[in-house]
Amino acid sequence: MKSEKNKSRIVPRRIPVPEQEPRKRRGNFEEVSRGFTPELAVKEAERCLQCKNPGCVRGCPVNVPIPGFIKLVREGDFEGAIGLIREKNVLPAVCGRVCPQEEQCEKLCILGKKHEPVGIGRLERFAADWERRQCSVNVPPVPAPSGKRVAVVGSGPSGLTCAYDLAKLGHKVVIYEALHEAGGVLFYGIPEFRLPKNIVTCEIEVLKKMGVEIVRNAVIGKLMTVGELMDEYSACYIATGAGLPRFLNIEGENLNGVYSANEFLTRTNLMKAYDFPRHDTPVIRGRRVAVIGGGNVAMDSVRTALRLGAEEAMIVYRRSEAEMPARREEIHHAREEGVRFEFLTNPVRIIGEKGWVKEMECVRMELTEPDESGRRRPVAREGSGFRIRTDVVIVAVGTGANPLIPRSTGDLALSERGYIAVEEETGRTSREGVFAGGDIVTGSATVISAMGAGRKAARAIHEYLNEPSCGQAGKREK
Repeated sequence: MKSEKNKSRIVPRRIPVPEQEPRKRRGNFEEVSRGFTPELAVKEAERCLQCKNPGCVRGCPVNVPIPGFIKLVREGDFEGAIGLIREKNVLPAVCGRVCPQEEQCEKLCILGKKHEPVGIGRLERFAADWERRQCSVNVPPVPAPSGKRVAVVGSGPSGLTCAYDLAKLGHKVVIYEALHEAGGVLFYGIPEFRLPKNIVTCEIEVLKKMGVEIVRNAVIGKLMTVGELMDEYSACYIATGAGLPRFLNIEGENLNGVYSANEFLTRTNLMKAYDFPRHDTPVIRGRRVAVIGGGNVAMDSVRTALRLGAEEAMIVYRRSEAEMPARREEIHHAREEGVRFEFLTNPVRIIGEKGWVKEMECVRMELTEPDESGRRRPVAREGSGFRIRTDVVIVAVGTGANPLIPRSTGDLALSERGYIAVEEETGRTSREGVFAGGDIVTGSATVISAMGAGRKAARAIHEYLNEPSCGQAGKREK
């Protein structure tokens, strides 16, 4: 009888989150989702079944104690909830906004087998936002200095997580960031309307208060090599991401008005081209913008183009909507905002006039039967060519490994695709004392998976630092 009574109280659908109205938000860079109020957060937390063997925790790459923090939210102990989250996650406000929870923790939610899963990401965001509004972001205690120094190359999610965990163990950590702001892809790649920059800055301040030093405008591989870092540090963690743009190698990609998604988003996000001329980096504001690709980066690009004033912004994707790797929420938001979708469409040529983009020639595609991997391959339909009028083309078809560090670092083994080869569970590279993780190892992946790699590497680096052979002269804390 008790079990049936509990089942009758289950709310099958998630509590809706307040959002900016689509027609209004396509004209500004303010955050789309307004987040839960305390009352809504408690209602959503009440949906959690508090499972004895929670699948959600297994689905989290950094093992956040999900049922525990949700229970505290349900009880109104928001301070306790964020404290519990921060034991495992240095970037809760970030993860609550941009992690693909539907493919990780929420995918394994027991409630989701019959109803909509608990909004774990939404609750994590709520707890982090509540903490920030109280102006009392918790800084974990740091033990006495270990005397060991670690260099972290890259201040994206993987580097920040590794630095956080090592600092909590008493090691001195110095992060080297190539750009003029710390945060990596969180800062230059994700638009303000999905992840406000002040939130990233606030999360990074926690690390600074723990004693982590961040050196900006420091391009490792140019300013100094990994080998030179190892003359000063006991260990090094490479977390430079996969930021080398890929193109289609079709005619016309060198025309004015053709961007890689990396350049377009970096100009707009990090360098604030949306606020030109108050900020001195411009960006072409197209009237008809075509974005090639179907992932989250493509969604970010096309929605940014709308906010920059495009009369028409479209996604051109060679497969169907069912195959799109972008989050369903991002596709939904893009459609609400008026984005046009050209599915089963592949560009073959970009046509210009006086050096500027004018049109894009495309062909219609069809999908074959699934191959051995289960994926359907797109093939061109004969005689299906047509043209799309456009004055800006943004290519968002993936990225590769930047070769700068591999080329300047001897004895560093690489994979067949040019990424750094490591031991999967430790992040150890072929070079003594050098570890690596995140997108520079796996290729483009998620924020939370990069964080998981940073956590694994931090554990391995700590073990390495405690080996008798580690800590020679010249590598002591200075």
